[in-house]
This record gives sequence, structure tokens and C-alpha cells, in this order.
Amino acid sequence: MKKFVLITIFLLLSSLIVGCNKEKEPKPEDRFAEYVKLWNDQKFDKMYDFLSTESKETVIKEDFVERYKKVYEDLEIKNLKVQFKNPEEETDKEATEIEFPFDVKMDSLAGEIAFTHQVEFIKEEEEEGNKEWLLNWDTSFIFPELEEGDKIAVQTASPKRGAILDRNSIAIAENGVARQIGLVPKDIEGQEESVIKQVSKILGVSAEQIEKSLGQSWVQPDSFVPIKTVPEKSYELREKVGQVPGVIGMDVEARVYPLGERAAHLTGNIAPVTAEDLEKYKDKGYTSSDMIGRRGLELVFEDQLRGEPGVKIVIQKEDGSEVILAEKEVKDGEDVQLTIDSALQVTIFDELAGKPGTAAAINPITGETLALVSSPSYDPNTLALGPTNDEWKALEENPDKPMLNRFNSTFAPGSVLKPITAAIGLKEGTLNWEKSLSIKDLSWQKDASWGNYKVTRVSDHGVPINLEKALIYSDNIYFAQTTLELGTDKFVAGLKDFGFDEDMPFAYPMHTSSIGNIDSEIALADSSYGQGQVEMNVLHIASTFTIFTNNGNMIKPILLTDDKQGEFWKENLLSQEEVDHMGAALRKVVEDSLGTARGARIKDYPLAGKTGTAEFAKEEQGKKGKENSWFVAYNPDHPDTLIALMLEADGKDSAVDKVKNIFTEIKQQ
Repeated sequence: MKKFVLITIFLLLSSLIVGCNKEKEPKPEDRFAEYVKLWNDQKFDKMYDFLSTESKETVIKEDFVERYKKVYEDLEIKNLKVQFKNPEEETDKEATEIEFPFDVKMDSLAGEIAFTHQVEFIKEEEEEGNKEWLLNWDTSFIFPELEEGDKIAVQTASPKRGAILDRNSIAIAENGVARQIGLVPKDIEGQEESVIKQVSKILGVSAEQIEKSLGQSWVQPDSFVPIKTVPEKSYELREKVGQVPGVIGMDVEARVYPLGERAAHLTGNIAPVTAEDLEKYKDKGYTSSDMIGRRGLELVFEDQLRGEPGVKIVIQKEDGSEVILAEKEVKDGEDVQLTIDSALQVTIFDELAGKPGTAAAINPITGETLALVSSPSYDPNTLALGPTNDEWKALEENPDKPMLNRFNSTFAPGSVLKPITAAIGLKEGTLNWEKSLSIKDLSWQKDASWGNYKVTRVSDHGVPINLEKALIYSDNIYFAQTTLELGTDKFVAGLKDFGFDEDMPFAYPMHTSSIGNIDSEIALADSSYGQGQVEMNVLHIASTFTIFTNNGNMIKPILLTDDKQGEFWKENLLSQEEVDHMGAALRKVVEDSLGTARGARIKDYPLAGKTGTAEFAKEEQGKKGKENSWFVAYNPDHPDTLIALMLEADGKDSAVDKVKNIFTEIKQQ
């Protein structure tokens, strides 16, 4: 009896289990929903488990996973969205095959790709005897037009790079031509060693590199093998190398810089994309054959100048036809127009004559930057085409540092800071035009606590010194004494009112002018006349002097013609009455027979300004170091050009002479 009961219970449970299994048998729509989720998550290895036996016979798991990964990575697929809507009617439980429609959308490097497709599910019996819904997969699941044997290709079209123009639409960086110099193997047959040696010497390319170029697998006897591309105007070099047997030259497209070294630090240059660039800008569509802005404005405005490459994703059929999956039209780069005056840029650069120095010229009323010069310089045409190792070595080892951009670097301003120090004292009320100090001798120290340190001045005219005379004679002692009275806190606050220790609002990145650490009376005294740790960039110096042409407001310098003119960076730095006094004093710096800038006088062309000498490379406090020469000047009657110029320790020329020569040429125009 018990045995019968047990058998009955067992049969009942078995029936229930079978019933439950039938109840829980996955529906095809549920299976596909699982597959879609895995697809959206790009879990390709798990997707493979849903494939039918027939599908798995056509593609192994490793190939399946790798194919999806490669396609999605190469096409930069993002925002993948596969959608499947459950059918409203319940699936026939007796069906062994069923189809469902689904939609796919994705973003690619060429834009959106979208398609609708059908999936076919079949019911297969597994080894355990269970039945499972599996899908028949083929390459059309990747893209409906993709068949076995087809290839997916990405075709790109490079945009035309925009030009960099000056205020008069004269190009200072544009697309032009260069000369590609190469060899034809059959033309040098029997004299290879001699030809290679001559070409190596003339072009500065190693013989080993030339031999390597000639030995490339694609080279045929009548092939043109490029050796080096040189600027189109390298006439002397081209003539020399053109006399060597087998040498041929041809014009090729290239980025050219008409002003060459005269504007190199401003324009910068382009260069071939590096592996680091590809990694850094991996979302911007660069390829290993592209060029990219490497320095200067070419770098600053890279996105605008470069434009957007055209991209086309196509399926290449075995019969040679193509199916376009997505296409993004090429967008040429935009021109960038500057406020720079090419003629003035050339004049200032040539005046520096290759000596280390820098200059900025601005219109003090509109804020337009007319010139930004760094000397010595380099030829951006050579760098854009690819310098040889010897050319790079010469630039890097030159003691005058031609690669250093001096116009965006900071230097001790020396006495050109004194008008600013004076403006701070006048505004704070610790200075006035009547107050005189009785200063004797050429050196001074506050008391014995200063040890051996003394403030020195250039001349002692034996008279009480007021503010006007302190500016005319550039008296360090006067400014040291009055700034000690002003105090560190007010002096530092005043400098910050002039834009120190903050980023300059300018299109070209400039190093920030800094105050440094004024932690003692000696440091405060030094800083009052532009020494200590105070440093400024040349454009900032030029801007500070615009308070004397703008009723006490400091102009905001601009570089692009689209920028709004006449905006102020800082306002209410000095009253109009004080501006008038200061302007008259700066005029006397040039016109007075004892003025430090008396050498800048030009007949029938007035100038106002301030000289400065700034010591650097001191070996120890109290000893004289090397000096940079500064001069800032403008025509007070027609203030349309203000020039700040610095000449590094030269000893023969002064910034005053240079600026005078520049304004003399401006007068004659």
C-alpha cells in the first residue's frame, strides 16, 4: 500500500515538474529582449550564446566578437540604441520559427547610422532534451547591406586650412606651395655614392636616410623618391641641388608663412600629427597623415583654422560598387583676421636686427594690437616642412634662444613701472606733485638694518626731487622712499588693480604678470621701481600706459578684428587731473634736456614715454648685474600707436634708439 502511494506521489510530482518546465519555457520575444539588452551593452561574447547551430557553423565566437569590436571601434560608434517592441499578440506556442522587426540607431564618426531589420528565431532542441529559441545571425545584423566578402571602409576628405590675415587682409599664414626635392634611381645609376653624398651635404639629410628612402619596397627605377621638401623661395639651395645628376624638384601643397621669421612666434607653425596628438585628440578625427597647429596662432586657433574633415563610411562590394552608410561633408577652415599691421611688424622686427628682445605695439585708444615681436626668431616655413636634425640642433643650442617666445614671456620691467607706482601713490594720496624730497648722493638706505644693501640712482642733480623730476630723471631713491611710506598692502593692492596676478584677457595666451613675494622693506623698495620679483609681459606694459590716453582707464588689448574695440580692462585708475599731470611729465622725459629719453626726440613729432633698465642675472645682492633696456612711448598729440620695447643686455644699443627709429619711420609714412 505504501509503495503504491509513493509511486503515485512521484508521478504526480513529475507531472508538476514537466508542467512547470513547460510553463517556464522562454518565449522568443523574451529571448530577443535579452539579446537586445546585451547588444546595447555591447557584450558581444554573451550575444554569441544566442546564435543558432547553423549560425555558429558560419562564424566562430572569437571572430564574431572581434568583428563587432573592430567595426564599432573603427567607426567610433557611440550612443548605440537597439529597440525591439514586444508583439501585441502572443506567440503561437506550437511555432518553431518566428520573425521580429527591430530598429537600430548609432552615432559614428561620419554621423548617424540607422536601419530597420528582421530577426529570425528558430526553436532548437538542446542536448538535455530542452528546446530553446535561438536566432539565425549573419553579417546583415551589423549593417543590413553588409554581406560576406564585403569590406567596410572609411574615406576621408581633408578640409582646406584657413588663412591667418593681418588687418589689411594680407596673409601671414596661408596655403601655398613648397618644392619637393627627390631622386630618380635610374638617373643616378653607377654614381649613387657620389650623388647621395652631394645631396646629403646640400640638403642636410644624412646619407643613411637617403639610402633608406631609395631602398623602400615600392621604389622602381623610374620612381620619383622624395628626399626633402624646402620652402618655395629657397632659390639658392634649389639651384645648388639642381646641379646634381638625378635630382628632380616638383611643387607640392604646403603651409607657407610670407613674413617668415618676422612673425614666427605670432603665427607659429603646423607640423605632422604625432602619436601623442592622436591620443590627445582622439575624438577630433585626426589621422596619422594630418598636420596640426604646433605653436603660436596655428595652435591657438587650430579648430577654427583646420575646419572639419569630411568622412564617408562605405561598404565596398565584391563587384566594386559601394554602399554609403553615413557621410559627413567636409567643412573648410575659417580665416582668422588679426589687428596686426604686417608693415609695422616687419619694421619693428628688422629694427631689433636679430638681437634678443621683444616689442608690442598697440593702438592705445581702440586696443588693437598692431605688432607682437620676438627676436631672434626661426623660419616657420622650415619647421612646417620638417627640419633636419642639424637644423633643430642649431635652434636648440643657439645661446640667444630663437625658439623662446619673448613677447608672451615675463621680465622685470625696471623703471617703466614707475608711472604705475606713481599712479598708485597719487590715487592713495601718499604722493602729490608739490611734495619734494631732499635726496643727496647716488645711493641711499633706510637705516643700518638694511646691512650692505642700498638703493642706487643714475644721477644726482643736486636739487630737491619732486614727482615730475623723479620721472624725468628716473630716480630710484625717490620711488623707494615714497613707496615705503605707501606701504606693502596698498602697493600690492594697487598693482592688482592694474591686472597683476590675473590672466590677461587676450586671444593669444600670455604669461601672467606677477608681483612676487614682497616680504621686507628692501623687497618693497626694489619692487617700487620694477625690480625685486616683479615681472611683466610686454603687452601688459603697453596696456598700463594707456591710462594716460584714456582718462585714467586701461584699455583691453585685442588681437582679432571681430573683437570689440575701445573696451577697458581696468577703470578709474587715475583722475583726469592726475592723468594730465602725468602725461606732461612723461612728455618731459623725452623733451627735457636731462630726461632719460632725450635721445628719442624727433623733429616735429612729439613723444611721451618712460625708459627703464632692469637688472637680471645678479650674482649677489648689492652688485650690478646684466641689464635689459626698456622704453615705452607714444605720440601724445595723435595717440594711435604706443610701443613698448625691451632689448636684452646688449651694451651697444638702447631701447630708446630702437623706438625712435621705429617712430621715425612711422612719421614718414
